[in-house]
This record gives sequence, structure tokens and C-alpha cells, in this order.
Amino acid sequence: MTPDLLEAGTQVRAEHAQRQAQAGSSGGREAAFGRRLTVGEPDFAHGVALYVEDITVSFDGFKALNALTLTINVGELRCIIGPNGAGKTTMMDCITGKTRPDSGRVHFGSTIDLLRLSEPEIAQIGVGRKFQKPTVYEQLTVFQNLELALSADRRVRAALFARLTGAQRDRIDEVLALIHLQADVQRSAGLLSHGQKQWLEIGMLLMQDPKLLLLDEPVAGMTDEETERTAELFLTLEGQHSLVVVEHDMKFVDQLTQGRKTVTVLHEGGVLAEGLLADVQANDKVVEVYLGR
Repeated sequence: MTPDLLEAGTQVRAEHAQRQAQAGSSGGREAAFGRRLTVGEPDFAHGVALYVEDITVSFDGFKALNALTLTINVGELRCIIGPNGAGKTTMMDCITGKTRPDSGRVHFGSTIDLLRLSEPEIAQIGVGRKFQKPTVYEQLTVFQNLELALSADRRVRAALFARLTGAQRDRIDEVLALIHLQADVQRSAGLLSHGQKQWLEIGMLLMQDPKLLLLDEPVAGMTDEETERTAELFLTLEGQHSLVVVEHDMKFVDQLTQGRKTVTVLHEGGVLAEGLLADVQANDKVVEVYLGR
């Protein structure tokens, strides 16, 4: 890991631990991320961020998901792999409210039934999603993009003319360090490289402090150096957020899992295999339907 990102990650982790310690001494009911629970906020006390149970989705008789069951722990970084058509995108659509399943349950923490909420409501309670193609305001600067993301429901014009508080500026600076765009803060987003645009969009999601991040093929089209930096970024975020990374790049998956994290393989709408990357790669069924010899 490069020294600058290592230092930034260490500082963020220390600040996060301090916030948790302060919240833990404040009394009352606390979420697993160290914040006092309010009405309508997910409860992570059981250590699970996301429950997907027996989800089935059919399109014109084709089962895109077939009784899919999946659990993501608080602070976990989970990689999900599988062939095209395995159900990866449909799974994320169900989690974020874009698609309603025929049957099954999806819970955020132990208290929030995501199937009862709309897409905006799911985003507001702490579920962030990044699609494969980056979506940023290309005519605005990096700073302005992050500023807008502070309150996604505000109009662009009103948000740009709002006065930031010191805490908000500190948060933007913190995110800029995480996504390694401090030197480009006043640069138009449209002039960034593909990888930098991906990082900026991730930064925009982070501005809203999501508890769960769904990331769809985040390194597609990146250079090797950008891919490595993206792996470093995600490893820095691990523990502070739960991350679900859908990816085909096995080298990138190896960088993220470091031989010790769970990898889930989807096939025909269900879980084909689950375990450490080395075990999954040695699974004959996975080799047959996805990895090849």
C-alpha cells in the first residue's frame, strides 16, 4: 500500500475509533457503528448489516434470482463473483429498491425491511450504490461535486450557493484524502481520468456516510495503477462501512480479499459456492461455470 493512503487510512480509523468510544460512553441504545439510534435507523447490534433471505425474481418466466440467501456482516468487505446472468445486478436492484422480488426478505440491520421502502428512502437510511459507469457533474469541480453530495435532495443551484460549516469542510477534506484527489480539488470533473471519476463518485457516496456500499465492477476500464489504488481505498474503508463488491477481475478480488475474506459465487440466481478465494478457485463447479481451466 502506498504511504500516503496508508497514513490517511490510519488517521481515519483512529478518528472512527475515537467517535465509537465517545458514543459508547454516552449511554442509551447504540448502533454497531457507534451512533445513537433514532427512530427509523437500522440496528446493527447483532453484527449483521444486510440479510437477504430466499429472494426470488422472475422475468417472463426466467428466474433471475432463485431463492438467493446472503448475509453481510457489519464492516465486512465481501466480493461477489459469477458469470454474466448469474443475478448479481438483480440482487443489487432488490437491495436498493429498484426491483421488487416475487418472494423473500431483505433487511438492513435487524430493524429495517428494505422491501417496504422506496429507492430514495433506502439511500437516505444509509445504503449507497455505485454503478459501473461513473456519474459525476463533469462541468463542476471536484470540490463542488463533493459539496453537492452533502445533501443529495437539494437543488444544484441552491447547494452551490449554500455556506458550508467548518465540519462540512473538514468532511470534504477527509474524503479528498481518502480518494486521493487533493491535488485536483479545483479541477473540472470532466477533465479527470476514468479512474479518478470513479474515485470521485465513490467520494460523493461517502459524503452521505452510507453504512452499506454496493459497488458494481468498480475497476472496469482502469489502469493497473488505478486498480491498485482502488483496492487500497476499499481496504481503508473496510471496518467503517460494509462493502459489497461485484467484480470479474480476479487479480483485484485477490487484492481485496488478501487470502482471508469470504468470496461469494453466484450462478443461475443462487449461491454456487462461498469461502476463501483459494477454495472457491479450486471448486470444480466454479471452474466449470465461470473460471475455466
